[in-house]
Amino acid sequence: MKAMIFAAGLGTRLKPLTDTMPKALVPVAGKPLLRHVVEKLEKSGFGDIVINVHHFSDQIIQYLKANNNFGLNISVSDETERLLDTGGGIKKASSLLGENEPFLIHNVDIISNADLVALYKRHIQSQADATLLVSQRKTSRYLLFNQEHRLQGWKNETTGEVKSPIADFDADHYEKYAFSGIHVMSPSVFKQMERYPEKFPIMDFYISEANQLQFQASVSTSLEMIDVGKLNSLDEAEKKLSAFNGN
Repeated sequence: MKAMIFAAGLGTRLKPLTDTMPKALVPVAGKPLLRHVVEKLEKSGFGDIVINVHHFSDQIIQYLKANNNFGLNISVSDETERLLDTGGGIKKASSLLGENEPFLIHNVDIISNADLVALYKRHIQSQADATLLVSQRKTSRYLLFNQEHRLQGWKNETTGEVKSPIADFDADHYEKYAFSGIHVMSPSVFKQMERYPEKFPIMDFYISEANQLQFQASVSTSLEMIDVGKLNSLDEAEKKLSAFNGN
């Protein structure tokens, strides 16, 4: 099975650590974030992994080389010259991801107890173009789904901003869930991405194409996760890892 790890971000919220290293190599419980995600993917059966790089890209490439790619088939999608955002990153990596099977996408700064195998299987069974792992976690931005759990829009609870391809969209009529940063996509999305610019966010793509493609929610009632995006989240992330590992 194939997977892609988003590891190109600047990690500005983790400064000053990311003044000298990429976010992907920030340590949690004695291991870089990247290694935690790679090990989780490997345990779940993902042996082919694409990692996109930009900020201190040479450090990530050297880290992978020093660890012999952890014995996996790891490819690097190099965005050193220009950071392409999440959607552009997937588009650029399309030749590495291939056209024969779905691939899982995982943010490098997400630590969770997510069942990646179950998510991948659910995606295949649904025959959706993308399946997004979501939960009822409290956040300021929500994805909005209809009763069939098909994506219909997005809402920022703080600003009131709403996005949807549906005319006269009423966000209050839809179920709202928080996105986990983990999703599975089918190669069917690549054709639709051809008309998008080199750089774009994947969430803008999901919302814009929600009428044309089938983007489904996989709702987890047991998901526990932490976005390791700020310095004050590092200690909590270590506690979460210890709990997930039964320590």
